[in-house]
Amino acid sequence: MSAFDNSEYETARQQYEDEAKQRWGGTDAYKESQAKTAGYSKDKWNDVLAGMNGVFAEFAECKKCGEIADNDAAQQLVKKLQDYITANFYHCTDDILAGLGQMYVCDERFKSNIDSHGEGTAAFVAEAIAIFANEKKRYSL
Repeated sequence: MSAFDNSEYETARQQYEDEAKQRWGGTDAYKESQAKTAGYSKDKWNDVLAGMNGVFAEFAECKKCGEIADNDAAQQLVKKLQDYITANFYHCTDDILAGLGQMYVCDERFKSNIDSHGEGTAAFVAEAIAIFANEKKRYSL
């Protein structure tokens, strides 16, 4: 028997997994993520999630220092986030990244988690991602 009751965590985790499968289960990104993360140990998951939180903390620090979403520092962080997702979950295309940016502000669970690094961080990340995606589209024509 565990010293701590983690049944609430396990229930929430299962709900999130079920929701993700329902929303994106038919996509290549979902299938790639399932394959890539299947062998992750608890320690690996903790490391991956800590790394993701570290990137969001960098965004918060960037915002706190007065940077704006379209400057080089913020745009480099967007690329870092995209590369991190690709390395640890699935190939994060510019279109997927743009969708994630919207989800970071529209889904209160994501917004609250990201804003735990500093109020307004989720909006800052979303704006930086939108600029990144739009700039890449503009220059690829």
